[in-house]
Amino acid sequence: MIPNNRGTAMTEWTILGAGALGCVMAGLLRGRGEPVSLLLSERHRGHLHPSLDLITLAGRHQLVHTRPLFAEQAGQIRRLLVLTKAYQVVPALQALRGLPNETPIILLHNGLGVAEQVLALYPQNPLIVGVSSHGAMKEGPWLVRHTGRGETWLGPANPAANAHAGLADALAGALGQIRWSPDIARLQHRKLAINAVINPLTACHRIRNGQLLEPRFNAVLAQLSEEVHQVMAALGEQEPLEDFRRRLHKVIELTATNYSSMHQDLAHGRPTEIDYITGYVLKHAGHLPVPVCRQLYNEVKKLGG
Repeated sequence: MIPNNRGTAMTEWTILGAGALGCVMAGLLRGRGEPVSLLLSERHRGHLHPSLDLITLAGRHQLVHTRPLFAEQAGQIRRLLVLTKAYQVVPALQALRGLPNETPIILLHNGLGVAEQVLALYPQNPLIVGVSSHGAMKEGPWLVRHTGRGETWLGPANPAANAHAGLADALAGALGQIRWSPDIARLQHRKLAINAVINPLTACHRIRNGQLLEPRFNAVLAQLSEEVHQVMAALGEQEPLEDFRRRLHKVIELTATNYSSMHQDLAHGRPTEIDYITGYVLKHAGHLPVPVCRQLYNEVKKLGG
């Protein structure tokens, strides 16, 4: 572990969401000597709080020690990183009744539509939203693997968040490439567009991302990417369709051996984030025809998502 040589007390990061990405983030922050607490659910109360076992990108096992925290201790939270699934964000935050008004809330989840609900719940708190391409996989209870170091972008969801742009620099030491963007909505739309193609297709066909480049998917990829692109264009996205398709193919190639999060959720009988990905596209489609999006949405729902 890299020691803290700053000579001053460091502000603790509190992580809400002890899934794969939350545990990896905890490990990366602790690896830089940052203090980290992990908000635990009621089912962990009364149990011994174990160390996390993080498998690094180099394949080494690293024991990660965090401070356990429960909802009634929300008054102690100074920086809150929310790394739950999209549908878990609001119920989890509702339990934090004592959260100080000045505590910045950072949302890092797939899909869109949650930030508006959080703003209604905590109108005074600085709200920061972001996108991240870090890869993480849970291999067992308190055993996680860091599968890929990506880039992370943060930006303001309300005016109060602008005073906390420095949090991007504070996280950069642990997470690597991380930047602040005043135009975070554009980056969120671009990530959502990729997810709205890859996730439902791989989930419905039970395949790895790279299999989408097989000839049998050529026609559906072409139509689905056009549907998603036209909805994003209606929301103000200016990226040409062919540029979007090139970016999509690059992501598929870079993640060829991966299973999408939606595929994994269906495979393990968990709810998916379909309402915040494809559902967001459908909600904003208006009169635009999006039959493939609608068909995939219905199929994922039928499969249990």
